[in-house]
Amino acid sequence: MTRKSFMRSLFGFSIGSSLTVLYTFNVEPYWLEFVKIRMPIENLPKQLEGKTLMQISDIHVGDDFDYNFIIQSFKKAQKLNPDIVVYTGDFVSYKNKKQFVQLKHVMKHAVKGKLDTLGVLGNHDYGYKWAQPKVAQSICSILERNGVSVLRNSSKSIRGLNIIGIDDYWATNFKPRKALSQYNKHKANLVLCHNPDVCDLIVWSDYKGWILSGHTHGGQCKPPFLPPPILPVKNKNYTSGKFDLKDGRILYINRALGNSMPVRFNVRPEITIFKLESKTQHAHGSTCKKNASV
Repeated sequence: MTRKSFMRSLFGFSIGSSLTVLYTFNVEPYWLEFVKIRMPIENLPKQLEGKTLMQISDIHVGDDFDYNFIIQSFKKAQKLNPDIVVYTGDFVSYKNKKQFVQLKHVMKHAVKGKLDTLGVLGNHDYGYKWAQPKVAQSICSILERNGVSVLRNSSKSIRGLNIIGIDDYWATNFKPRKALSQYNKHKANLVLCHNPDVCDLIVWSDYKGWILSGHTHGGQCKPPFLPPPILPVKNKNYTSGKFDLKDGRILYINRALGNSMPVRFNVRPEITIFKLESKTQHAHGSTCKKNASV
């Protein structure tokens, strides 16, 4: 290789690297994707067929990135008029009480469902070392005042759909058996659980149905055709998207709307929109998945 060709190659590499860094830090962390998926549910009441359930996860309000992106994303999501909205944890990246003020500001713009709006807490909602229940209680109060009913090992029925919320796996109020005791196999059911590792615990008994999680952020950075190198879960198969757990349970892991830090590559921030349908109807129809970029 001549000196001239070497310098050209070096220049090209430098430009490519600079563009990749620019994209990773300044473009993809704020490039929202709406993911649309069918959600067949056993025993779904007819009045809920065709309704939409929106999942928003891991907004991480705090000082680590510009949370005005969350507000802007909320405003875009509101235009879709979801029937039910569920938030699956990590509302803040808690460092101090300043996050309470920030969360109040953000949640004034919260996306709410026409029928109901529910949520569960994540590990970051429990403060330092996930062990400050007073922090969690303060966050719950902010959410409740802004129209989000927080399920803490409890359930709520929305027109015949029984939504069960399991409190965070790593925190101080994790009581999955208490939560799942509210499962009724003769009803339509859905579970919200921030950390997907809970799916591998022996607590599920005869539960059949969907589980919506977050927590992983999809790894935030993922090389093409390879798994993400960093995932905050024990089961490294739990990256993002839909997983058939082969026992009647379907897990869906949302890639997160917010960021633990503003860097993403090949893992865009996500809001998921599920179209509810009866499982019998789904068995006779075709499946589809649509992505919409904003």
